[in-house]
Amino acid sequence: MDGHSNPTPILISSTPWLMDDLKLDDLQPVIKYGALAVLGLTLFRKALDARKDDIPIIGSFGLSSYWDAFKFIHAAPDLIQQGYERYPEGIFRIARLYRWEYIVCGPKLTKEVGNTPENILSFYQGVEETTQTKLTMGREIAENPYHQLTVRTNLTRNLHTLFPEVRDEIVCSFDDVLQLQGSDWKLFEIFPTMMDIVARVSNRLFVGLPLCRDKAYLENNVQHTVDVISSGMIISLFPEFLRPIAGPWISKKDKSNARALKILGPILEERLEKERELGTDWPGRPNDLISWLLEIAEGEQRTPLDLVLRILALLPNEASTWLRSILPQWLCPMHFFDLTIHPEHFLPMREEAERVVKEEGWTKAALNNMVKIDSFLRESQRINPGGPVIMQRRVVAKDGFRFSDGTLLPYGAFLSVASRPVHYDTLKYENAASFDGFRFERERVQYMAQHDTIDDTQDIFKRHMISVGVDHLPFGTGKHACPGRFFAATELKAMLAHIVINYDIKAEVEGVRPPDMVFGTIISPNPTGKVYFRKRQ
Repeated sequence: MDGHSNPTPILISSTPWLMDDLKLDDLQPVIKYGALAVLGLTLFRKALDARKDDIPIIGSFGLSSYWDAFKFIHAAPDLIQQGYERYPEGIFRIARLYRWEYIVCGPKLTKEVGNTPENILSFYQGVEETTQTKLTMGREIAENPYHQLTVRTNLTRNLHTLFPEVRDEIVCSFDDVLQLQGSDWKLFEIFPTMMDIVARVSNRLFVGLPLCRDKAYLENNVQHTVDVISSGMIISLFPEFLRPIAGPWISKKDKSNARALKILGPILEERLEKERELGTDWPGRPNDLISWLLEIAEGEQRTPLDLVLRILALLPNEASTWLRSILPQWLCPMHFFDLTIHPEHFLPMREEAERVVKEEGWTKAALNNMVKIDSFLRESQRINPGGPVIMQRRVVAKDGFRFSDGTLLPYGAFLSVASRPVHYDTLKYENAASFDGFRFERERVQYMAQHDTIDDTQDIFKRHMISVGVDHLPFGTGKHACPGRFFAATELKAMLAHIVINYDIKAEVEGVRPPDMVFGTIISPNPTGKVYFRKRQ
């Protein structure tokens, strides 16, 4: 039955002593008071858990902790910062609505989280709590995410080969979406504008022409991403026992899946038929996401519907927590806002991009030599992380998980690593609160000037946009460091180079950055923030 179907009358076949035509109205008192009773028990259990645990709390325990939990929704960055300042090398607890969340601080403990196996600290169950993947994307995605392997392997390996297509789509999409004429400035809401452009560029790599320019297909991609983020936020506000009931009414996955299947279905059927007839290496077989998925898919996974689910679930069409921190459509507005309020970076990046392109052309390898652009993007990530925490995990080992300092987290506990406070730590970054777009490029230049022999194994050369580490956490670190970062970095660097060469930009209000939006552990660029564009003069 569809989640939005009329729920009355209902039939409870497992209890034949009930009347077959029992109406939902008859059950409303039972549902109401039963839900309140379970909710009360959930809250009471959380209060008891607070007393049993000796890990320090930021805020209050008992009934007062529920006020802290509501504060967390709009003040999470401040609360996490308070905890980090008190326990920079330790662990503290913070109240969520129906549970406690353990926040891990310091490089040593962060490495332990990143390197602990899935059967002890579950990355996937940590993601599920935040995004409600089963309800917002589908149980198949949550229980067998085989599609992620294509990001680690085929997608990364093909970035060099397919870069000319990415570059071509960047040029065409900016022309089509911006439609700038003459020397006039034109004001754009940057979030929807860049989502449209990124969707086209990414899908040129994923599904190719002409589908990557199909308006209905792209609109569904963008809307699906927005729906998953918003639905996951809302569903997570419900107690765990109510989520399977409320989720189907809130999630819009069935509609977006149906729209995508209508568009993609014939293409997928044709691909499957050719593989059945000609094998997996037939002449003219496209080098795209569909082919990469078919290399892995088995049995029931080789159906149009399952393949559609995988295509929607992959970067950058989706918003899973493990990718959200580097979604190009999430980062582009952030980088634009930083560029407009720090315009002193614009001309040096333009000079660098023009010089490199003149010497090497528009190639994937050429992007590696755009060190100012790379540094600017990395600094923008540092100053504006996607949230105050990263690396969400759930303890799935029955005996719990014990850190090297002796701290024991119980079975079922949720934990994450403080990230934003690390980026603003003055012991790790000079003038940490100040935006310095060429910070990392300058460090490399200074190192090379002071050493006759260049050892590229030094940490100074591990501060590229794609580099991960305990002091720079947008991509996480360890076993589950984001595999899509290579694609995201390539796309973003190519787009920023194209912009600085071909356009002028400025803030809607000089020197003013539109305020970020905060919802719990999510910090997003202002969705209505605007930026002026004009063709380069």
